[in-house]
Amino acid sequence: MAERRPGELPVKLYYRIGEVAGIVGVEPHVLRYWETEFRSIRPQKSRKGQRIYSRRDVERLLRVKELLYTEGFTIAGARKRLRVRGVEPVPADDPAQQRARRLRSALLEVRGDVQALLAEFDAGEDPEPGPGASA
Repeated sequence: MAERRPGELPVKLYYRIGEVAGIVGVEPHVLRYWETEFRSIRPQKSRKGQRIYSRRDVERLLRVKELLYTEGFTIAGARKRLRVRGVEPVPADDPAQQRARRLRSALLEVRGDVQALLAEFDAGEDPEPGPGASA
């Protein structure tokens, strides 16, 4: 049987927490903690309540370990790095997200106003002459 290098993933659909802990090189309690800190890591649970990790979960855990242990990021820094890369979802209470929602709402309102004006023009109604217009 060929030996597996540390961090190398065996080809499987699902992995149990003990297998993942061995692959990632951390204790199972560390994996459970990371699940609470990183929303992108959400293993399913079997009928018996055991955590079942997908290949994507394991790959993300390996990336988290690299960010924390090798690159020296804090949990918050690693979360931010993953968020920038599109791996970690942005929380709903994020100030940037709230601002983006307000801007989107304002733009939709402006679009509605423009569409209403265009509809008036298309209906053949004369707009009121502006200042300096000759009658």
